[in-house]
Amino acid sequence: MIEHGSGAKTGSGANSVAGDGAAADDNILVVRDLHVSYATRSGPVAAVRGISFVVPRGKIVAIVGESGSGKSTTSQALIRRLASGGRIDSGSIEFEGRDLGPMSERELRSIRGGRIGFVPQDPSKSLNPLMRVGDQIAEALRLHLKLDKAAAATEAVRILAEVGLPDPDARATQFPHELSGGMRQRVLIGIAWACNPQLVIADEPTSALDVTVQRHVLDNIDELVRRHNTSVVLVTHDLAVAADRADYVAVMSNGEIVEQGTTEQVLSSPTHEYTKKLVESAPGLASRRLTPSLTALGEQQQSSAGKLFTHTRPAQPAGSATASGAIPAHSGADAAGATNILEVSNLVKTFALRRQGGGSQVLRAVDDVSFVVPRGSTFSIVGESGSGKTTTARIAARIASADSGTVSFDGTDVTSLSGEALRQLRRRVQVVYQNPFGSLDPKMSIEKIIAEPLRAFRVGDRTHRAEVARELLEHVSLSPSLAQRRPTELSGGQRQRVAIARSLAIGPELIVLDEPVSALDVSVQEQILQLLVDLQVQFGLSYLFISHDLGVIRQISDHIAVMRSGKVLEAGTAHDVLANPQHEYTRELLAAIPGQRAV
Repeated sequence: MIEHGSGAKTGSGANSVAGDGAAADDNILVVRDLHVSYATRSGPVAAVRGISFVVPRGKIVAIVGESGSGKSTTSQALIRRLASGGRIDSGSIEFEGRDLGPMSERELRSIRGGRIGFVPQDPSKSLNPLMRVGDQIAEALRLHLKLDKAAAATEAVRILAEVGLPDPDARATQFPHELSGGMRQRVLIGIAWACNPQLVIADEPTSALDVTVQRHVLDNIDELVRRHNTSVVLVTHDLAVAADRADYVAVMSNGEIVEQGTTEQVLSSPTHEYTKKLVESAPGLASRRLTPSLTALGEQQQSSAGKLFTHTRPAQPAGSATASGAIPAHSGADAAGATNILEVSNLVKTFALRRQGGGSQVLRAVDDVSFVVPRGSTFSIVGESGSGKTTTARIAARIASADSGTVSFDGTDVTSLSGEALRQLRRRVQVVYQNPFGSLDPKMSIEKIIAEPLRAFRVGDRTHRAEVARELLEHVSLSPSLAQRRPTELSGGQRQRVAIARSLAIGPELIVLDEPVSALDVSVQEQILQLLVDLQVQFGLSYLFISHDLGVIRQISDHIAVMRSGKVLEAGTAHDVLANPQHEYTRELLAAIPGQRAV
């Protein structure tokens, strides 16, 4: 970023603007000492604390930070559209030399949409579900450019083509629910750029998208910046995305800008500890396979799992890795020759979809899928939304049934289990879901949530269950003092740790993890992934790990299967699939991992 007459890079903890000496006229946006707070029952709470930065013309400035850092509040303040209770306490926001602070709402309406575009995070909440998408773009054109109805409709189709929607004439007549998530996000980008704005603010525009769709959407933004010389403020939690796309980066934490400069400066020589943590945590920037921590290896040697699961795990077959209470060391090479904990063969699952105008269509969600999970290893299935990976995982965990094919657990065919036999399988196979807030009962204490499987299987008395719950809190690196809190009182990362602790309570051998980190900030993602690696060693666990992100997959996997349209396109060891992908789709997924341009 650029300071008027300054050439110094902002250091650790700085809140001033970094720069290289460009003239003030080169900056389309100048933010000085901005303070924003929200009114609460206990008084005002500061959300943004005296930040300053500039946006040069025709450049992309990324504001990076985790949930609660103040980055989204900053983006909303820039267009004076704060959430209820929010207010700008002091500071200035100058756009093209004019301070937006004193402007009336009428003056601001003439600037928003016309000269400043905004791309929100969630298209499902930002697009009118009752209006065709072409009409929504045309509305902005008629309002700001004063085009007549016919001209606006024609221009809307051209804009849909410009943002990369196939068959734009047909798409213009569709409603938002008839488009995919990526298509809806492109419509929002089209609305933001419709009136050739000088500045566009994009608030997490791709966080809900698959990595390949994310890349195409961001490519779209890059192209529009180049074609129209638009300036962009890109708000994101992912430093790897900023590394690929931004000219300048400002890193926010606790409402402050702790470091800023050119993207190359911030990535190659970060000075603030928080920035260093983000760089190390970003899946696209940190490509290493995570290894067990020394603490986990120490606990393995003490057979902590055997102690914890003495009264919960069913007896193991003779010769199994955990028969004597010893916990096998985690190793992809060792696991390859071990007994398979799970085998699925030729799974097929179909769904009947109703078509407009009557009739139905058969969707083959899982199409002849086969794989094995070696005991003590992590087998990952990667694919985009609709690939069939979650349906496959649900069948493998016997939460859903296949139309045909078999599921074998520990050498026993469990495909047709029902009643008590299926219930007992639940002791050995547990599931951790993507959204812990949705899977944890908000009315229950953390202690009761973790102990719930023990109560269900009548393991121990109340005192014993409370003891196990508190011990498991420590195993997932949470304080036992949290035992009496409710899920709403915990952060997203803490809730996911509770969900993992609950899955461990009954002493499972296989845990199915369905997108367990996709809703978390990148540094919290790495903490949860490291936790899973450590727990695998401590408790001799096997994992079936589901994700859409190969950047995450390569941090935890021993074996990988790549799925698309219900089929496994490629499978093998993690090293083989990642280092030498055979299928074009796998190569596309690898190329879409953000952060590679900076490596």
